[in-house]
Amino acid sequence: MEGKKELRFRCWIDIDGKRFFGPGRAQLLILIQKKGSLSKAAKEMGMSYRKAWAMVEDMNQRGQHPYVELYKGGSQGGGAELTETGQKVLSTFIKMNNEITATVQEHTDKILDLI
Repeated sequence: MEGKKELRFRCWIDIDGKRFFGPGRAQLLILIQKKGSLSKAAKEMGMSYRKAWAMVEDMNQRGQHPYVELYKGGSQGGGAELTETGQKVLSTFIKMNNEITATVQEHTDKILDLI
């Protein structure tokens, strides 16, 4: 019986066996960079502000250096921006993920034909 075959993968970085960084957090950083706001990034991802804030706090605390700088509200409202470390981690992760995706695609037909 021939069914639909698909090779899927996801790449995460764990620290001490606990998930630290992957596609979801990369997407959050992309949207923070684009929107300049944690709340707007969270809204676009369909997640609560509290969950997005917890993700940023986790990255800022467990990373070697903070990834996001948050600015408290006021008359102008708050904001968020990636630090230099956050920008470097994000760009490196995207590049690495693109290279992995290309490699997987290169071998997909070969392995799926064997299954």
